[in-house]
Amino acid sequence: MTYGQVSKATFLSRPNRFTALVRLGGAQAAAHVKNTGRCAELLVPGAPVYLAKAENPARKTGWDLVAVEKGGLLINMDSAAPNKAAGEWLAAGGLGPLEQLRAEYRLGDSRFDFYARRAGRELLVEVKGCTLETDGVAAFPDAPTLRGLKHVRELTALARQGYDCRLLVVIQMKGPWLFRPNWATQPTFGRALAQARAAGVGLLAMDCRVTPAGMALDAPVPIDLAAPKGV
Repeated sequence: MTYGQVSKATFLSRPNRFTALVRLGGAQAAAHVKNTGRCAELLVPGAPVYLAKAENPARKTGWDLVAVEKGGLLINMDSAAPNKAAGEWLAAGGLGPLEQLRAEYRLGDSRFDFYARRAGRELLVEVKGCTLETDGVAAFPDAPTLRGLKHVRELTALARQGYDCRLLVVIQMKGPWLFRPNWATQPTFGRALAQARAAGVGLLAMDCRVTPAGMALDAPVPIDLAAPKGV
């Protein structure tokens, strides 16, 4: 998963969730933020950021903000990148040989990121991108997500019906040694993950090799679903 022309800039401010003001080449410029999450721990004044040139020259903002440096970490924060990178990983055999791999698969009233047939069973894969990291621990979500909770519960129900269901957490950086649900932000999501695993949903967290110009899934990261005391 790669971008075209990429330039380094300095983050200044985020006047709204879609727009960032940056210093690029000595001048102030506006960039589209390709992540509607809070990202408060990432987009801090003075942070080095990376901008991909917009493909549409007529667009109001000529750049997309796709990555940021936080301490020693380079973090991709493009919300479209996890699905693109996951699709490449699946096509390359990340879950073994697949047949009929396709994206954006509708089943009843639901839509899942990927569908395939694997070892004679119908496979459903839902992808979640993770950009939140603290002391080497990655966590999701960074803000309450009703949509994410709905997806986990749908996978749980379908796993009980016999589908091969997977939830793939794409950690958009290299370095975290553990993944946990963000219990402080949304304990119901953590409990739903535990219920999903108990129902047979395969949970997988993968870190990524990230460069300013792209991202690729790399290695599995252990998952800890133990709830803190009192949650």
